[in-house]
Amino acid sequence: MAPSMSEKSLPRVASTDGLAALTSINTPNSAAPAENTPVRRILKEEDAYHVLGFSFSPLKKWSILTCIFIVQISMNFNAAIYGNAGEGMMAEFGISQFTFKIGQMIFLVAYAFGCELWAPWSEEMGRKWVLQGSLGLVNLWQLPCALAPKFWVVMLFRGLGGLSSAGGSVTLGMVADMWEPEVQQYAVAFVVLSSVAGSVVAPIVGGVIQTYLSWQWVFWIQLIFGVVAQAIHLCVPETRSDVLLDRHAKMLRKTGADPNIYGPNEHKGNLWKRLDWKESSKLMLRPYKFLATEPIVLFLSLLSGFSDALIFTGLDSFPLVLAKWDFTVIQVGLAFISLLVGHVIAYLLFLPRYRCDIKLLRVNPSAFKPERRLWLLLFLVLLEPVGLMMFGFGSLGPPVPWIVPLIGASLIGIANFAIYMATIDYMIAAYGPFAASATGGNGFCRDFLAGIAALYTRPLYTSIKPGTNWQLPIPTLILCAIGVLLCIPVFVFYFWGEWFRKRSPYAQELEHEREEKREVRKEAISESKKTTPANSRPNTRPSSPTRVDEPMPDRSRSDLRVLGNSLEITPV
Repeated sequence: MAPSMSEKSLPRVASTDGLAALTSINTPNSAAPAENTPVRRILKEEDAYHVLGFSFSPLKKWSILTCIFIVQISMNFNAAIYGNAGEGMMAEFGISQFTFKIGQMIFLVAYAFGCELWAPWSEEMGRKWVLQGSLGLVNLWQLPCALAPKFWVVMLFRGLGGLSSAGGSVTLGMVADMWEPEVQQYAVAFVVLSSVAGSVVAPIVGGVIQTYLSWQWVFWIQLIFGVVAQAIHLCVPETRSDVLLDRHAKMLRKTGADPNIYGPNEHKGNLWKRLDWKESSKLMLRPYKFLATEPIVLFLSLLSGFSDALIFTGLDSFPLVLAKWDFTVIQVGLAFISLLVGHVIAYLLFLPRYRCDIKLLRVNPSAFKPERRLWLLLFLVLLEPVGLMMFGFGSLGPPVPWIVPLIGASLIGIANFAIYMATIDYMIAAYGPFAASATGGNGFCRDFLAGIAALYTRPLYTSIKPGTNWQLPIPTLILCAIGVLLCIPVFVFYFWGEWFRKRSPYAQELEHEREEKREVRKEAISESKKTTPANSRPNTRPSSPTRVDEPMPDRSRSDLRVLGNSLEITPV
């Protein structure tokens, strides 16, 4: 499944236009406070950088990320292993194959919407307990599925399980909490690997469950895995910057170090006062607006969604194709290792590319344009139609060796990871503060189209020239033709992406602001890093005309919230 980002999943950054430069607030009547009236000062990221996730040691960061890796696999494991309960559920409930697949479709489509619904809460309440709540609900809904007396009970609670899955809206947000933009690619790639791997690990394990256990164990295994993942995640510390600043401000007041310092959320009041339902709704709707109005987001998200849907298409097509070589259920499950191998190969291919780009950016932040992020994808995206062609002709069966369709599946796996990783990377670079909406649209397409694939795959592979040698090859070759068409936008945006960005109001706003933000952020972080434990009191100087009395820019409330919670992207 595809993790997605939300504006409220990203850390706040400094700005020279007065948005984040405010370090204090005046009395409600805007009059200057009396000399003896204490001024409430607001703790910023740059004032206490040493307590934030950015300053965690590399060991601590990667320990946290390893826990998140397990959590993400657990989420996507739930989506894919459902298919292994098919035979048992159809026999017990007397339902058709199509009706059974509705349960898988409901989960994936609900997952697509659930990721966007959870994002604002992780911003206000912190990543840890929101993700704990999500995991707890998902685990809870496994119980009625395992004990279901009727199939409608399974469908209902599968839908609730998908809606309760926070997914990448929180996990990718945690990456943004701990890594600065110019060095976050390694961590993002690691989370992406966990996302695509989870959907592949499920059928590998599911073949054994289907062979030796009853269908209820599909849900019991999900519950056991989910509880273990939740227990592991319980050891993960909070990473959300605003929450950590609130805690640090409370500590400073409690110890008397600074009785007038407050965290960024504290001064806004309690949770219900801080939550703006109208604004939250607007933020959650913005990814869909990007899909409808931004060509870059629309076409690359369709490519990414189609690629993810192929993995779920494989859950139905693999058994049909490999039956020609008399593969058992367990052997069919093990055949999905070919996809996993492809994902790992693609992950390793991206690492040297990131190393080269990061070195270049540190020397010259304006060294290349966002379209450079698509360079490796120009070559790897073509492996998707090539892999589909190999899988299609390989499904003719003997005397073609069984390894041929599996090699094709490995190529599809390489392309799947590359498409997801490169499109996210490009959208972050191209849209900056609005990258969360862009990548949110990407993630929505991946989950939604994967859900739809659960309904059309079986009819597609059984209705075209049934009983002939071309029954299985033709559907795969149709998908290959669609894949070729969806590859074209990658080349269009690589060579002419700047033309599209110049016509995007969101991308243009980024171009005007990115230079100013980078210098202020770089200087503030550099000063914060000089703070030692013995002298760790944040910069809580009284307000000065240059820092506080700067006029507030004329922006709407919506723009203030978006820019205040956005991730600064280093120009590329």
